[in-house]
Amino acid sequence: MKLRKIVVAATLAIAGSASLVSTAALAQAKEQYLPVLSYRTGAYAPNGTPTANGIVDYYKLVNERGGINGVKLLVEECETMYDTARSVECYERLKGKNGGATLIHPWATGATFALTEKAAVDKIPLITTGYGRSESADGTIFKWNFPLLGTYWVAADVIVQAIAQKEGGLDKLKGKKIALVYHDSPFGKEPIPLLQERSKMHGFELQLLPVAAPGVEQKATWLQIRQARPDYTLLWGWGVMNSTALKEAQATGYPREKMYGVWWSSAEPDVKDVGQGAKGYNGVTLQHGTDKNAPVIKEILAKLHDKNKGTGPRDEVGETLYLRGVVSAAMGVEGIRAAQERFGKGKVMTGEQVRWGLENLNLTQAKLDALGFKGVLRGPISTSCADHVGAGAARIHTWDGTKWGFTTDWIEADQQIIKPLVKATAAKYATEKKLTPRTPADCQS
Repeated sequence: MKLRKIVVAATLAIAGSASLVSTAALAQAKEQYLPVLSYRTGAYAPNGTPTANGIVDYYKLVNERGGINGVKLLVEECETMYDTARSVECYERLKGKNGGATLIHPWATGATFALTEKAAVDKIPLITTGYGRSESADGTIFKWNFPLLGTYWVAADVIVQAIAQKEGGLDKLKGKKIALVYHDSPFGKEPIPLLQERSKMHGFELQLLPVAAPGVEQKATWLQIRQARPDYTLLWGWGVMNSTALKEAQATGYPREKMYGVWWSSAEPDVKDVGQGAKGYNGVTLQHGTDKNAPVIKEILAKLHDKNKGTGPRDEVGETLYLRGVVSAAMGVEGIRAAQERFGKGKVMTGEQVRWGLENLNLTQAKLDALGFKGVLRGPISTSCADHVGAGAARIHTWDGTKWGFTTDWIEADQQIIKPLVKATAAKYATEKKLTPRTPADCQS
């Protein structure tokens, strides 16, 4: 398994990407160990690389700022190729190093499914910003999972609401046809329960069209779409599947303005090769889109890339997936900071302590703005024992042929639909795994 050990402490930062250093050199006092599961090779590398760059750059930025109350971050990457077995192997290899992993970003829904039970035993929180198990929003069952900022059910619900806005109201969805073109994996299947619920409520026909990974062969799928002519098509893809779908839509003559992608299907790598052919294509965002003028991005450019300390190409800094990595890393850092507030400022936190911090986030708009996320993230982002998401609003951005731009205001996912779905699905998981929901006392610890 390919490993990259990275020291992102300001005193040891070197030009370009992360450097290889010995374990002995890494073993320094007051360092918080943060493994990074990444995929810079394989079919999904064009999408996985910018997210990894964003994570690593934010960790470097935190160290340039002086760490978390003086505690510097120690980072080690492990290449997974977006493969579940490799992800598990990386997790097992890194979890006990350097005093123990503080938290893990699995960076794949399949990996999240595979690691959920392991993390509970190892007491390592999993941060799954905008991916993973939607029912893990329920922290009374999923103590160690944190799908912060939004689940796939939030994404699907916001898309349905955005379509309804375009049509003139939810009642106008009756009799419509909505197709879901999805990656035939746990990731792609995640939105189906929410869409089925909305279909029953509003009377639209839901057509399910799975696509085998990696998604380069979709001609049969788009032949079905050409025959059925759905009023709208949702795209739940990743990597090359997304650009392939847009090219097939163009070839088929399916209007791109009738297409809505999940936040993993609506970034620069998905549309750049299609260009004007993707004009009008919509995507739900995980709060943020592309923002090269955000304060945090300007700070990363000034403190890292201007000094040859940045990770990856400068021109991708601030693009959607890069910013997704930055935002995800920031959620983990703020979990550590919250843990320090309770367990000791300036101390290295354990995974169990960080879990408490992630469950007690209170990121007001003022706090988010102070961290450099003004215009990027909307506060409050507030978690609890019962709520491991912390926020449930999103926006739609649309590709104009050359760039992404927001085309809706904030849309709140309907929790009256989502919460019962979360509760029922989490309860079913608890029954299958013979888990007892957490007690009020456990929620305080």
